[in-house]
Amino acid sequence: MYLVGREHPLQAMSKAMLSAAVRRGETLVSDAEVLQEILHRYRATQRLHEMRWAFDVAVGLTTKIFPIEQADAQLARDILLTSKRLSARDAIHAAVMRRHGIKRLMSFDAGFDELPDIERITS
Repeated sequence: MYLVGREHPLQAMSKAMLSAAVRRGETLVSDAEVLQEILHRYRATQRLHEMRWAFDVAVGLTTKIFPIEQADAQLARDILLTSKRLSARDAIHAAVMRRHGIKRLMSFDAGFDELPDIERITS
């Protein structure tokens, strides 16, 4: 969300974090909820040109976009029942990560810190 569009305090850090991952040759993946978040945010703010750009960047940088399945929603529900700070959207991300054995994510959302099986990368 912070990579493209208007300036944001986290934009430079986002770009640096992504550049470092690319330099290390890391495989970058995402899930369909990220794409939905982009569509939602940019539509809500009527920034449709930036929406297309952000969407295309997200798709272009990843090697795989995982779908959201019913099992993910059920696991997200279970995660939310034990989490105090994680948002519903982030619980979906965590559920998809668990289903696919992904242990690390780039995020500024501190709610992920509640999950011992996920390492949040911030730099």
